[in-house]
Amino acid sequence: MKATRSYTMRARAEQAEQTRDRILGSLIALATERPLAGCTLPAIADRAGVSVQTILRVFGSRDGLFDAALERSRAEVLAERPADPHDRRATITALVDHYEARGDGVLLLLGQESWDPFAALATSGGKRMHRDWVEAAFADVLDRVPRESRTEAVDLLVVATDLSAWKIWRRDLGRSRDETIERMLRLAASVTEHLTEPSTAR
Repeated sequence: MKATRSYTMRARAEQAEQTRDRILGSLIALATERPLAGCTLPAIADRAGVSVQTILRVFGSRDGLFDAALERSRAEVLAERPADPHDRRATITALVDHYEARGDGVLLLLGQESWDPFAALATSGGKRMHRDWVEAAFADVLDRVPRESRTEAVDLLVVATDLSAWKIWRRDLGRSRDETIERMLRLAASVTEHLTEPSTAR
């Protein structure tokens, strides 16, 4: 009897976790397709195949759902963007692949940050994460930069590897994924070479 009860409780917990994941995934997917104002609870429920009441029971409110989705998205982003200063190509390739998967959705969020508080929260956190990624991915170079020049150095590398650079190459100019990787590698290399030149040569 105890074994049966334990199995039933475990199955229910797994089902509840699957439902939670499906709701979060539905919101994250919708947010890449439409403005956040259009990500209503009925729309999310319809995408997830659950009721609005189920969403409220799991997350408490729309704000609670959005907060949980943001936390999940940040964890996924960290996993998708490894930062290995000893393998620049692999690091930039992973970054571009991350942009390939999420870039258009992030661009949609950026277009809302001036008037939607949650979009502003999400994008400001993303910008901080990108700066942190730069400091980790280019730690070998930044360690050789004078302390008084470090902020400028990080600024330059942030721009060289930013989503906006991906957008220009992929969306505005129609370059391929592989061409975009090569261009970003070359741009980052030009910045790092400049940063490590003797100051008298600049």
